[in-house]
Amino acid sequence: MQSLSTLNFPVIKGTQAGREYYVTMWTLRTLKQISIFDEQELPPELRAQRVINKGRIPEIANYVLNNPKDYIFSAITASIDSKVEFDPLGMPSDDRLGVLKIPMDAKFIINDGQHRRAAILSALEQRPELASETIAVVFFLDYGLSRSQQMFADLNRYAIRPSRSLGILYDQRNEKAKLARMVVMQSDFFKDIVDLEKSSLAPRSRRLFTLSAFYNACSDLVQDLATGDIESDANLARDYWEGVARHFPAWRQIRDGKLASSEAREGFIHSHGIALQALGKAGNALLKSNPGSWKTKLKKLGAIDWSRRNAKLWEGRALIGGKVSKVTTNVVLTTNVVKMQLGLPLEPEEDRIEKAYKKSRR
Repeated sequence: MQSLSTLNFPVIKGTQAGREYYVTMWTLRTLKQISIFDEQELPPELRAQRVINKGRIPEIANYVLNNPKDYIFSAITASIDSKVEFDPLGMPSDDRLGVLKIPMDAKFIINDGQHRRAAILSALEQRPELASETIAVVFFLDYGLSRSQQMFADLNRYAIRPSRSLGILYDQRNEKAKLARMVVMQSDFFKDIVDLEKSSLAPRSRRLFTLSAFYNACSDLVQDLATGDIESDANLARDYWEGVARHFPAWRQIRDGKLASSEAREGFIHSHGIALQALGKAGNALLKSNPGSWKTKLKKLGAIDWSRRNAKLWEGRALIGGKVSKVTTNVVLTTNVVKMQLGLPLEPEEDRIEKAYKKSRR
């Protein structure tokens, strides 16, 4: 029960670095009702937080709204700029349980979780029934601006996002992620040359492609072809990719340990993600236009000179100054090489980019 002069929260008391902190649960309604000190108008040196990036809010709010049965949020961390009173429950076995009494005029500063809070408030506007659900909150006592700024720095110091490949590997909601995983993990060939965890390959890596690159290529391959039957779609995609692999002996040499993947990447365009995506885009057109004969047409891939030394073909397409470039225009230009070799017509935008490229090379 709240008194007229204090906010009272049931908490568990803990200690870190000799300082007390408290853990409680707030309903999402409370998260909306409690006044949070707004630092947005202050200069950076006087803030304890970054300015909210409003562009992130809809994405996080939609995550809650689209997954009402299984969304998950980590705890919000807040500092209290006032003296507080911890009233233990008096249990002989444990004096860590109690009630934290906070003055009504105290200011709360969010050290970690301001985007989560803003997104939750946005989600509540559209789905008020979420108001009774809860989120964990960790309270620290505010020891001044310098301490709050240091807390922000420390809380974010080691907060490294997982690699995109690992995110795809663990994502159970994204159908395209499921498709890419199934193709790789159910393929005796690709499961040995695709790295499921890294989003960039180390020079000595035994793998040839990353899962994130394969995800992009698979997504392009099944564009407007996916039936919604994940097993059927994965079988088609796996069939295509294994058909492609037959025309790249270097890929098989890497899989068999006879060629280092780093040597292949140094020597050939076909061993980079840009080629994989180009093969996915061209494959999409091939499957659409030649549903019964696409396997035989793949033989033409062997006639492409994929050597990076073939600057006449690849410079300006897959290479910029001799280095592989994965920007959108370069992906299109690399795709054009594959499509023209397979006898496939270019889409209007592909044709426009191709003509502009050839004009620039005169």
